[in-house]
This record gives sequence, C-alpha cells and structure tokens, in this order.
Amino acid sequence: MSCSPTKAATRTYVAILALLLFLPACSGRTSERTADAPAAPLTPVSAPADHDARMAWWREARLGMFIHWGLYSIPAGRWGDQTNHAEWILDTAHIPVERYEQLAGDFNPVKFDADAWVRMAKDAGMKYIVITSKHHDGFCLFDSKHTDYDVMSTPFQRDILKELAEACERHGLVMCWYHSIMDWHHPDYLPRRGWETRSAQGADFDRYVRYMKAQLAELVGNYGHIGVLWFDGEWENTWTHERGVDLYRYVRSLQPDIIINNRVDKGRQGMGGLTREGTFVGDFGTPEQEIPPSGLPGVDWETCMTMNDHWGFNAYDQNWKSSTDLIRKLCDIASKGGNFLLNVGPKADGTFPPESVDRLADIGRWMRRHGESIYGTAASPFVDPLAWGRCTTKALDGDRTRLYLHVFDWPMDGKLKLEGVRNKATRAVLLSQDGHPAVRFTQSGRTITFDVPMQAPDPFASVIAVDFEGAIDVMRPLTVTIAPLAGGAAVTIAGAPRGSEIRYTLDGGEPTPDTNLYRGPFTLTRTATV
Repeated sequence: MSCSPTKAATRTYVAILALLLFLPACSGRTSERTADAPAAPLTPVSAPADHDARMAWWREARLGMFIHWGLYSIPAGRWGDQTNHAEWILDTAHIPVERYEQLAGDFNPVKFDADAWVRMAKDAGMKYIVITSKHHDGFCLFDSKHTDYDVMSTPFQRDILKELAEACERHGLVMCWYHSIMDWHHPDYLPRRGWETRSAQGADFDRYVRYMKAQLAELVGNYGHIGVLWFDGEWENTWTHERGVDLYRYVRSLQPDIIINNRVDKGRQGMGGLTREGTFVGDFGTPEQEIPPSGLPGVDWETCMTMNDHWGFNAYDQNWKSSTDLIRKLCDIASKGGNFLLNVGPKADGTFPPESVDRLADIGRWMRRHGESIYGTAASPFVDPLAWGRCTTKALDGDRTRLYLHVFDWPMDGKLKLEGVRNKATRAVLLSQDGHPAVRFTQSGRTITFDVPMQAPDPFASVIAVDFEGAIDVMRPLTVTIAPLAGGAAVTIAGAPRGSEIRYTLDGGEPTPDTNLYRGPFTLTRTATV
C-alpha cells in the first residue's frame, strides 16, 4: 500500500508490511459495529430509560405493514394517456383540486374487511400496521369533525380507521397512523403547487397547523392506544424545525408513550431517511426504498419499501419484487438492527392486489418457522456482510449469546464456515427443518465449520441457530488508511477488537510488545515501512 501527496517534492512512500495485534483472552464483550456514514442521534426529549421503554415493543417487532389507501386508488394509476401515477396523482397529473374532490363520490370499497386485512398482516408475521390517515391529497380515511373531506362524505360512510383499530385490538397487532404534514387540498396550506390556479391570497399557514393539530387529537384520542405517528411531507419551506419540535411535543402531550418518526422535524437526509447532524427530534430514522449499507449503532431506524414500484395502487405496475427478495431484505434489515415496514396499496374495492397477498403468504410461512431469528434480535456483530448471507444475534440467559445465521448461498460441499468469532460455540440447530435437528460442527481457532445438508432446506433463506458462551466477541479485520498531507502522510489503523492493542515499527522489523504502541493516527514525514 502506498500514498503519494500531490507535490512530488514532498512525496512520501509508505509500505504497510506487518502489524502486530496483541489480543487478550476472550473478554466476553460485544464488538462494536461501524457504519459507512453514521447517523446523528436524535435529540433526547426524555430520559434514556423512558425512551427505551417506549421503544421496546417496536424494537421487538421488527416487521410491520404499511398501507397507502385513499381516493387515488380509484384511477388506479391512470389519468388520460399516462399510467405511471399513484398516491401523488393530484400533483403528477396536475388535477385541479375541485376536479380531484369528485373522486370522493366514487369511493365505495364494499369489499373492505378490516379483520381480513389485519389477519393477513398477522399471518405474515407482522406486529404493527401503519395506514394513511391522510396523505398529501388531504382526504381523510376517518370520521373527522374538522372537515367534510373525509370517508363519511363518501358513499361508503364507514370510519375505516375505527374498524382497523378494533380489528388490531382483537388480533393483537399495534395500530399506527401515517399523517401527512403537507396538504394539497386545505385552503390554508402553503405553498401552492407550481401548476395550480388557486390563489394563495388569504391563506394562513398557522390556521392550517391548528387544523392539523385538531385532527391529530382525534387520531390519538378516539381510537384506543396508538403505537406510532408516522409523519411525512415535512420538506417544504413552510415547515420549520421549530414547528417540528412543537408538533412532536404536542403529540407526546396527547399520549406520552407514543413513538414519532424523524419526519416530524427537518433533519431527514433525503430518501436515506436518517437524521443529519444537529438537534432534531424524532424517535427513529426512516430510510425509504433502500437499506443502509452498514449498521447504525445507537440509532433506531426502519426501512419502508414497496412490493412493486408504487405506494398507492397502480393496476399497470407489474414490477413485483419476488418473495425471495423480500424475505432476504427482511433478514438484511434485521442483521443491521432495523425494522422493515413493507407496503401494500389496496385496490379501490377494498381488497389487496393478489400479488401482494401471495407475497404476504410466503413471508408468513417463512416467519412461522424462522420468526425467532428476526423478532427481538440485535444487529450482527460482524462489520461486513457475510459472504453467504446475514446474521442476527440475541442475548440468552446465563451469560450466553445466540447467533442466527441466515444462509442465502447454501454451500455446495456441505460445509458452512463462520470466521472470526472468539467465543466457544456450544450448540447448533437447523431452524429450517422440523424438530430443529442438531448441526454438527468443529471449531478451530476463530473458524467454525458446520456440517450441513447438501441441499438448502429452505428456498428463501435457511437459518442455523448457534449458541456461544458469553457475549459475542468478533475478530474484526484491521483497516489501514493513508491520507496525504503537506510534507507527508497520516496513517490511521482501525478495527482492533476491544481490549486489544496494536504495536508497529517504522523500519520494516517485526513488531514486539516493546515497539510503538498505536494510540491514534500518526504522521510520517519520510519514506517508511510500517
């Protein structure tokens, strides 16, 4: 490895030939994970113990259902000659508000069955449901005393959210609301869309905020316990950090243990969904349609994702993710310590698209056998993704730890290798077969070799559960970074296990316990062999 600063006169060559890493006996401590771009912690608004207590059920759940449903399901993606619309159709098709309002007269989902929806979510292994109480178009799926632009003014005339909340209570799921800060219908919401003809004269954004708060009081006060208020539409310039903090505190005043996402404030970093540096409120980050590439220690986050390319129902969108892809995404997200909020866009008649139903059924069958490898697990202790799949972890009684190995690429030779664990393995079983048969293994140094069947027992992701003594301690690969400086180069060495030390030399000799102790980045001003 070499480095050359831009000026030839000060060029310094650094050859990294050898590093000596002194490791103590297994310490029983968990290795910390690193992130490619660590998210900033959200501003604490309650004591850590209180925050952890509020988040406990959500961290245990790991898998939830997102539902985008409203008037936009009626055109089913088509307006004029274009078929690429969905829940944004009012804006993307430039539909005048007074024309879009007419869709309410056609909203009559006579096949809607709240129990059937909740049972499908429960059978898929989902623990909570987040549904659009109001999307950006301003139409409300609940009986609101503060507007006539709601489901009670349609031919259906039934409070959809009430029926779903009651069904969740019966079936043991947590009811949650998505609520848009942005509202293209309300006369006081600003700014107007660039293509709109409605005048903004007389609009009062503060009056709109009072209207929104009044509806949030209905949503939190009239439907029993609500797990999450999932805000969206915060990116326009009329919404400010100060308004976000105020709204967060307002909702928490209505229900102190409610969980609120970071989109209530202005700190979200685009579709990545995590909160940038600063003092922003919110209880978890919200990556959209993507999974963070690495773990995010100390940060709660949830990936929301569609099964095809649209959130709302689009009858022309047949680009469906496979069940294999969705299940492996769930494993990937859990292995990084996140939740998976998987979307369904119901049809105008109140039924789920059959493609969604099929995928939910596949996920449910997989979760019934492998759910313990997802629910209540923590992130993988391995910094890099494992070559054959993913890993989740769970602390057990008696100072023991269990790793769940989610194997995507099953070994053709019947030998699965796990590298780098310093703890002693005591037991391994195959979750993917009835009876959880024992898996034979040998452990040599930091390598464990499992004797597995020649064929993968599960077509989506096979899982082996392995128990270890103590908390997991993983040997991480060292990384050496050389950054050019004027007149030299800065050398940084990272990745040493906790409790270890690094010794190095600058003359190419073998390090010993008496040579230089690495305490942090150091600078070289001459050519050296490290």
